[in-house]
Amino acid sequence: MYTEEDIASAVAAGVLTDETAGAFRAHVAKLKSGPAVDEEHFRLVTGFNDIFVVIACLLLLASVAWIGATLVPWFGAVAVSTAAWALAEFFTRRRRMALPAIVLLLAFVSGILAAGVLFLGKEPESIVVASALAAVAAWLHWLRFQVPITVASGAAAVVGCIVALLFSAVPEARNWTTAISLIAGIAVFALAMRWDATDTARRTRRSDVAFWLHLLAAPLLVHPVFASLGVLGGQTTLGQAIVVVVLYVAIALISLCIDRRALMVSALAYVLYTFSALLKLYGVVSLSFAITALVIGSALLLLSAFWHPSRAFVLRFFPLAIKTRLAPLR
Repeated sequence: MYTEEDIASAVAAGVLTDETAGAFRAHVAKLKSGPAVDEEHFRLVTGFNDIFVVIACLLLLASVAWIGATLVPWFGAVAVSTAAWALAEFFTRRRRMALPAIVLLLAFVSGILAAGVLFLGKEPESIVVASALAAVAAWLHWLRFQVPITVASGAAAVVGCIVALLFSAVPEARNWTTAISLIAGIAVFALAMRWDATDTARRTRRSDVAFWLHLLAAPLLVHPVFASLGVLGGQTTLGQAIVVVVLYVAIALISLCIDRRALMVSALAYVLYTFSALLKLYGVVSLSFAITALVIGSALLLLSAFWHPSRAFVLRFFPLAIKTRLAPLR
């Protein structure tokens, strides 16, 4: 019997490629539990040793940041980035440990961003430079380690750089945050779909890259849409609740089409809040959230149980040219 650590070791030794290892995992998953493509797999923990290493890394990085900051504030952030890169050389590049790789990548990029802000200041012009440095850092990290979440981190840094540049050049842009967030979400979503289209079978690292990009795009897309409805700004009306339901159904259809659940998860909080507030408005105070969670949770479980037939039904209405760019039905 082969464990995830055995497969990761074989990849690190060059015995298996990432694509071959991904295909092997998909084949085993298919034999054990049915369809592999529609389950949206991604590597996070290969064993408890991942958690153990992460705890040790966080302790080391926190101490490095603390000691470095006693000299100069920005030096602590630089020290964190340096230590994170050094640790990644062993735990990411050699050991191929999934969770430590993610944590060390985030520590490296956020350390570069924090160092830029602490050294240059918090003005929009300084944040532009700091975000640009973080984007370059993410790109260099991708070239060296190719951790799937790196692309999403770099995309977030680029979005931050563009937004800060816009705020610096056009002060009135601070009033356009909803529109800016929506445009950024559309751009990241398009990038995620581009990565998805290169691996519709979801057997390689490219699918993991797309997964993290979808997680980044989801709140950028969902928040401005629901915020523009005013569902968080005061009393909820029946009309708002109906619009929220229609929007969530549309989001569910999109999620079914692309076979990604990130959009639905991001929008879930708004749906729960809206209907809980609506029930309180009609006098159901003590059990408003419980009733809302029961109804919506039951609906989501039903959709999860019949995800594949539902997706097959929805995709029947799409032309072949589009379906070939989406995850295949199984």
